[in-house]
Amino acid sequence: MPVSPSDEELIPAIKDLRGANPTLGITKFQALLLETHKEWTVSEKRIRKILQQLGLGPQNGSDAASSKSKSNGKQYPSSKLNEALDVKQWTSKVEVKHFGKLKGKGLVASEDIAEDETIWKEDPFIIAPEWYACLRPLADHGLTTDLREIWDAQRASVACMHCTTPIPPSATLQISCPHTPCPAKFCSRLCLSRSAAVHPLLCPAQNPASLPLLRWAREVEWMAVHAWAHTTAKILLANEKGADELAAVRSIVDSLATFSLSDRARDIGVEPDHDAWKKAHSFHVAAFHEPSTAAEKKKLSKLIRKPLPADLAQQLFDYDAYLEGLSRMSLNLEAHGGLYALHSHLNHSCQPNASIRHLQQRTTLARITVLARRPIKKGEELTISYVNPAMSLKDRRRELREWNFGDCMCPRCLEEEAAGETGEGVADSDARPEVDVSDLERELRQGLGLR
Repeated sequence: MPVSPSDEELIPAIKDLRGANPTLGITKFQALLLETHKEWTVSEKRIRKILQQLGLGPQNGSDAASSKSKSNGKQYPSSKLNEALDVKQWTSKVEVKHFGKLKGKGLVASEDIAEDETIWKEDPFIIAPEWYACLRPLADHGLTTDLREIWDAQRASVACMHCTTPIPPSATLQISCPHTPCPAKFCSRLCLSRSAAVHPLLCPAQNPASLPLLRWAREVEWMAVHAWAHTTAKILLANEKGADELAAVRSIVDSLATFSLSDRARDIGVEPDHDAWKKAHSFHVAAFHEPSTAAEKKKLSKLIRKPLPADLAQQLFDYDAYLEGLSRMSLNLEAHGGLYALHSHLNHSCQPNASIRHLQQRTTLARITVLARRPIKKGEELTISYVNPAMSLKDRRRELREWNFGDCMCPRCLEEEAAGETGEGVADSDARPEVDVSDLERELRQGLGLR
């Protein structure tokens, strides 16, 4: 198993490697270091810190894609382009654009889009349902259960463990997990088949070591912990399938926007909850890497047969990398708990031109539909709202700053700022740009994954 080297071992190795590769970015430099020293595990954060101490940081902007964006000394979320992303599998109406180091990536229209037009539909990369998502279709399916959370309904065998579709007792196609004791049920053989990308490592029968992690995440209602567990399971099982499958999955995860949890705590003036972070990390490692009992280790070894590349082990189980994984989930989860490869590219506006809907009534979550709220011109950026658009300019900007975004500079905010509307909102409702609050409140937290 890879070990963390001491500074006495690491610093000379970094000096030598940097001397031969003076312009290499942090991510590539880390990969090269771990390839040279396969017995080590070293986080990007530690490498960056040592390079800065030695005065050997990235040169010529070579690390712009992976470094934290800064403005006036403040940290902002950072992201990078996924060169392997094939947008055409979802739509020909949009394309990915990189707007610069501070703003990062986003989506622009590649053709004119009409009002109410469907821009694309997308199935989730992973689903980690939020605790308060109401199972709207329950009554339609004749279910009388008191369970209103998708997470609980799945574990009570009344919702599909893969797509979250409610499963009434009379359903003829329902299929139970073939491993007992596992409460998972699936609404079809297709969902059972697709669940193989994640479920085995979260199944209490196949990997009982995952139970403490999932139970604790439910107890404290920490959505990011739940989502990163699903994502980790998907990465590990992709590694079992081969290099191409692993590369495809990692390319999506690695391109997601991220930020420092410690920096966020500092910026909003709260004390970082290191105890909770460490507890979550210890549960995570025990679930997928180092189970606490011999029986659990034996079960896990049947699922994870291939050795993990050193950089992958570091990404999934190093403490600092784990916190980065949580931040990726917090920033990119859709409000109900889905993580979507293309949806995660959408940036914020307080007067957005796109709307996220769950129109597939057969399911509770799963597939999303992206609709145009108004006509969108070719070349125009697509945006959604991360915050409640009914709030005042001051409150909207405050919520965005709490997630390490700067002051929103969308047209609506600039107009309100110019009019002096920074405090309690607008006295004259006609002065505020038109906002359909009833529609937008269903997508208030789409980009942030907030509860």
